[in-house]
Amino acid sequence: MINGQAFSGMALSFAGTEQRPHFDRTGFRVVGKRMFASYLEKDNTANIFLTVAEQALFCVADPLNIYPVPNKWGEKGATTFRLNHVARELVMEALLSAYNEVLGHSKS
Repeated sequence: MINGQAFSGMALSFAGTEQRPHFDRTGFRVVGKRMFASYLEKDNTANIFLTVAEQALFCVADPLNIYPVPNKWGEKGATTFRLNHVARELVMEALLSAYNEVLGHSKS
């Protein structure tokens, strides 16, 4: 299980990141750029902003606990991770993908 403190540490482990309030969530972004993830304490979930192609791959890995956000953001790659049930390594891989996307780096 990944709790809020652990998720924050994971998201902030990338260079040049910061944590800020985002409505009822905690947002994580690259300083001077857009957000790449958010965390909701009340249900211990994270939304990680993947590409649509990456979202499809992560959702196949664990469709019960990793799924598109059920709105227009989800259609653009925003993906919910139920942190009580998803492996730390999978969440870290998703965070790295989202972080690199914000920086303009593609994974090869």
